[in-house]
Amino acid sequence: MNDEQQPLDENKIISERRAKLTQIRGSAASAYPNDFKPDSNAADLHTRFDHIEAAELEPMAVAVAVAGRMVLQRLMGRASFATLKDGAAQLQIYVREENVGAEAYAEFKRFDLGDILAATGTLFKTRTGELTVQVKTVRLLAKSLRPLPDKFHGIADPEIKYRQRYLGLIADSSTRDRFEKRSRILGALRAFMVGNGFLEVETPMLHPIPGGAAALPFKTHHNALDMPMFLRIAPELYLKRLIVGGFDRVFEINRSFRNEGVSTRHNPEFTMLEFYAAYTDYRWLMDYTEKLLRHLAQIATGGEVFHYQGREVDFASPFDRLTITAAIEKYAPEYKGQDLSDVELLRRELKRHHVAVDEGPLASAGAGSLQLALFEEVAEHLLWQPTFIIDYPVEVSPLARPADGAKHLTERFELFIAGREAANAFSELNDPEEQAERFRAQALAKEAGDAEAMYYDADYIRALEYGMPPTGGCGIGVDRVVMLLTDAANIRDVILFPHLRAEEPS
Repeated sequence: MNDEQQPLDENKIISERRAKLTQIRGSAASAYPNDFKPDSNAADLHTRFDHIEAAELEPMAVAVAVAGRMVLQRLMGRASFATLKDGAAQLQIYVREENVGAEAYAEFKRFDLGDILAATGTLFKTRTGELTVQVKTVRLLAKSLRPLPDKFHGIADPEIKYRQRYLGLIADSSTRDRFEKRSRILGALRAFMVGNGFLEVETPMLHPIPGGAAALPFKTHHNALDMPMFLRIAPELYLKRLIVGGFDRVFEINRSFRNEGVSTRHNPEFTMLEFYAAYTDYRWLMDYTEKLLRHLAQIATGGEVFHYQGREVDFASPFDRLTITAAIEKYAPEYKGQDLSDVELLRRELKRHHVAVDEGPLASAGAGSLQLALFEEVAEHLLWQPTFIIDYPVEVSPLARPADGAKHLTERFELFIAGREAANAFSELNDPEEQAERFRAQALAKEAGDAEAMYYDADYIRALEYGMPPTGGCGIGVDRVVMLLTDAANIRDVILFPHLRAEEPS
């Protein structure tokens, strides 16, 4: 079937189905009744009765009331088969004219694939051993006006899968399986945090000052207060206020928003786990994060070693820990032995990799920022096995505590798995005067044109002035972890309703 024929055929089918709906509306029957309550679901019935032999099942006369979407129909004279799908499982029904009556049987034969049906009857097994309902009554609960995708070819266009997620869930069982696994991962994550003494909290999604990360926010306006507001880019500063208030361990599974590009690993709206623990540091956080991810891998894959996009990922072994320069030398050996604190060398090498260093944030950057930029070019994408990159420069870590004995570095790590960042964490900066100075530096950067630089948050400084204990904090990209544990190549595959460009008018 060619592309021009497809819409014409679909329009014809829709027109025919609308005519059937009009006919139903003209009869005494309700077009969309809501008086049927199933007492059984397909998955449970298969679990309970699949192992029972046909000769044992029939005398039991198990009565059931089932409902679901008709995904298969085989019309055969005065007796027909159909398959109903409810949730994750399917169940066959057998409809005989002598059991349901001539009028009901004729109506059943006019039902279309995709219609939501209700059926009552008793269970039996066919000669091939398939669990089936011998139908006594069958009726329409909801008319499907649009045809389902071809069951053999599914949905070829990935954009349709994302834009019409409901259709993908109907047509592709692997899509449903992935989101059920996502739900289990989130449940396991929450249970692990609570089991380790963390309190789950909720913080605002509308912020008067966007903070907690270097990112471009979405801006809106609160009419009643007549003030600008921002969708949160991170909950960090609010969670640390709670540490000041005396909650020693807090976490939030939150939705955050960043007004940045869309790609296979970025969605403007995404899910993060952020957690903070008083009297810990970034080394404690590395150990804890390893334990958490191993636990999630066990729940999602059944083990600590699994495959992602055809390559093995090992969560069982201790995660590697490298500084930025050590990672550059390991994954780009041509830099081994070179002076990676030499600003001119770094700028020259970045230019060779087509990175703009004469304009934008890197124009006046020091060695630390330039090292990070070189790392991102030559090493980051090669970090397949889980690797903590540690000790980030102060100028790119405005909320992190400086390292003892090396004030130009911070006690910070980012975790990379399968060539992309999965987590960001640090020992928190709890010195209010130094934090204020860092905010002022960020404000100057914003005035100089850095749209992602942080705002000065005076209330957060005031909170720190009351005293915040030594604290470690971590943010984990939940969507990226789910991608990894469900073998999804695109972040859109693990977000039920990802953001897309406006749909072209048909």
